[in-house]
Amino acid sequence: MKVNGKETTFQKGMKLDEFLKSQSYDAHKVAVECNGKIIPRDFYNKHELNDENSYEILVFVGGG
Repeated sequence: MKVNGKETTFQKGMKLDEFLKSQSYDAHKVAVECNGKIIPRDFYNKHELNDENSYEILVFVGGG
């Protein structure tokens, strides 16, 4: 699968929330797109990763 434009490996059957944690992302501070569609945060623990998908992980940054 691709994450932010780079080929990435993952364990078969891994859910999105598990992947985010394994990559040190805070699930409350990111938005995730799968093939151009935003995945609602409530579904991170239900969305199973797939080799054919392309993901974009956007990190929210505070500031002023």
